Amino acid sequence: MTGTGLLVIGDVVTDVVALHEGPALAGLAVGTDTTADIVLRPGGSGANTASWAAHLGADARILTKVGFDTGEWHAAELRRSGVRAHLRVDPERPTAVVIAMVDPTGERSMLTNRGAGGHICADDWDEGLLDGVGHLHLSGYTLFAEPGLQLSRLALAEASRRGVTISVDPASTGFLRSFGTERFIRETLAAQLVIPNLDEALLLTGAPSAEGAAEKLSRRYGAAAVKLGSHGALMAREGKLTARVPGLATEVIDSTGAGDAFAAGLLTALLRGADDEAALDTGRRAGAEAVTAVGGRPRILASDLGTNQLYPLNTN
Repeated sequence: MTGTGLLVIGDVVTDVVALHEGPALAGLAVGTDTTADIVLRPGGSGANTASWAAHLGADARILTKVGFDTGEWHAAELRRSGVRAHLRVDPERPTAVVIAMVDPTGERSMLTNRGAGGHICADDWDEGLLDGVGHLHLSGYTLFAEPGLQLSRLALAEASRRGVTISVDPASTGFLRSFGTERFIRETLAAQLVIPNLDEALLLTGAPSAEGAAEKLSRRYGAAAVKLGSHGALMAREGKLTARVPGLATEVIDSTGAGDAFAAGLLTALLRGADDEAALDTGRRAGAEAVTAVGGRPRILASDLGTNQLYPLNTN
């Protein structure tokens, strides 16, 4: 018997977000100071997805690894978001850190230290994590280091054995190229749904268009939902397009976490039995909400902040 819970396996990250003037990295003054608004946020693709899913009413859980430095803060933030967090603590490494430089269009350039997240492994798995779970979502970042790859194999095999449906987010074109696209597909074929952005979909397939990429990926996985950013999203199943939604007009402040929010909306809707068009619509609405605030998590009101935060959070 499977349940209705959503288990995410993925990263939790300390995001240092710097909003600066000027186009992308060209806006940075080399060898001197560049004025920027800088805030600290809890982040990480996996943790963002779980947080957005909880925000949308799902029974969301996460398996992740944090470091010795900020683990308590991240645990508190996930609890406050409504996520049931299964955190493994690395006593020797810090939590992953991303420095995200955001230009006036909301586009990001990132510096990444995977820290403890790059060392999540099969020893962190427990079969009880799937109790009450109906769907497993795997962040592609988990596969890109050997310990995480072993964990992924174990979790995917156990989920398949128990009849738990599976989705995967490829996560990063840079890591995909290094890992190998065919290898990535081979390692994740237990999934019935892949959720790439357009660049990832094109890289994985070599197709010339989003439609062609979605159709090709859906023949491999069964279903593919391709995120098109401000242009919406589309879904294909068994080689045929089944749904498409346009983007929603909104003011973009920071695109961090928009794809994670989309995945959460899509999966939450599918778990509730929505059809493909309704699920894409839920995903795009969550993504549109995500870009209106700094950071990758749902906006939390100042009145909801606890008094024991390790770091003050700006709630713009």
